[in-house]
Amino acid sequence: MGCSYYFMVEKSKDSVMAENKMLKFVNVARDMPEKRVPNLRTTDYDEIYQEFAAQKAAEQASRCSQCGVPYCQTHCPLHNNIPDWLRLTAEGRLQEAYELSQATNTFPEICGRICPQDRLCEGNCVIEKAGHDTVTIGAIEKYITDTAWENGWVKPNIPVSERVETVGIIGAGPAGLAAADILRSKGVQVTIYDRYDRAGGLLTYGIPGFKLEKDVVMRRNKLLEDSGVEFILNTDIGVDISFADLRAKHDAILIGTGVYVSRDLTGPGAGNAGIVRAIDYLTASNRLNFGDTVPEIESGELFAEGKNVVVIGGGDTAMDCVRTTMRQGAKSVKCLYRRDRKNMPGSVRETANAEEEGVEFVWLAAPKGFTGEGDVAGVIVSKMRLGAPDASGRQSPEEIAGADYIEDADLVIKALGFSPEDLPTLWDTPELEVTRWGTVTTDFTTKETSLEGVFAAGDIVRGASLVVWAIRDGRDAADSILKHLNSKAVVAAQ
Repeated sequence: MGCSYYFMVEKSKDSVMAENKMLKFVNVARDMPEKRVPNLRTTDYDEIYQEFAAQKAAEQASRCSQCGVPYCQTHCPLHNNIPDWLRLTAEGRLQEAYELSQATNTFPEICGRICPQDRLCEGNCVIEKAGHDTVTIGAIEKYITDTAWENGWVKPNIPVSERVETVGIIGAGPAGLAAADILRSKGVQVTIYDRYDRAGGLLTYGIPGFKLEKDVVMRRNKLLEDSGVEFILNTDIGVDISFADLRAKHDAILIGTGVYVSRDLTGPGAGNAGIVRAIDYLTASNRLNFGDTVPEIESGELFAEGKNVVVIGGGDTAMDCVRTTMRQGAKSVKCLYRRDRKNMPGSVRETANAEEEGVEFVWLAAPKGFTGEGDVAGVIVSKMRLGAPDASGRQSPEEIAGADYIEDADLVIKALGFSPEDLPTLWDTPELEVTRWGTVTTDFTTKETSLEGVFAAGDIVRGASLVVWAIRDGRDAADSILKHLNSKAVVAAQ
């Protein structure tokens, strides 16, 4: 009885001491890592946020209320154990915090940088709803994993035993990389095929360095290689190797190609030179920053220096474009969006960063056509107003008759979203079922397509979406592939 009582008292003391490190949101204000000043950060492509110091990270983590129903965790696509690793951070137990974070997220340092936390975990924080400002979850997640890399806690995912089965993954983006990590941890032989010369997909060539420095992505790719994942790059499925040959070579296939077909604009002058796709523009900029020779940059086709730039769109890709043009020395940068600020789909934080850097937003404005003979000289803009809600619940934009005007433009960047490629045609596989939008049809639970042993994950299934959702889909697909391989092994053994 005495020993039990002593144990209960000591446990109670430990609990009280731990609690004293948390629940400080009333006395400690929300704080973000310091941002570099706009006139300096637009001179390079380095990330704009400084790193949290250990004391500041612990202090901000201590603001977590440790609520019984953590809405931050519920609204995270990966259902990360956010309150638990915040508590470990507040207690200075950073290696344990990293291990807990890594357990549910293949790339926590990447999500900490690029996730729209204002719409996901931080936007649903309980203390935010109570008026005390949200915990800075994303910055702490980034700090934990960056610290883990610095201290050598991040290790290759070497399996305990090897399996004979092989899985071919088409696409080295976040969905494919996340799936590869899970599969290798179970001993499966994994080969990733990608059309580009570097792995990472959108992480490498779509997102600018000021949001995600490329060495962060490259070290993850290297970690997967060190874990035994084989990368076959500069390989276009359907051209360099047929989809049928790939199926014959591997025990299972995962399609993680993403969506790369840019939505287009019509109207007078839409074919003028100087009207370019966002994916082409961002890829060229990222290649230049890798040190590659980019002819389209050298010719000025995909370079904004000295130009009046108009970016059309209101999502995160549009924000990436406008902020890149500022770094290239554009004369002026305007972003046209057909709805108002409240209805803009892009991150509120990214919009604010763009405005700080000198970007002008033109709300309730839609392109109607383009001026110029051969080369674009301007955008014919229709002024809009918001009418009745559409199927998404947002008010539909309506054109105001007779209110057109022209925005001067030497470079127009179309950031209107992306659609899938016609994979059944490209891969000569008409039996691969797709939806009316062109995305691959899969079983909701298993991620398996209409083809036995072929799975799909990420944007090619759900349409253009967030990196964090691609990671979630890739991990889920890997679990289903493992079940598929195990069931085949059982049948073969009978």
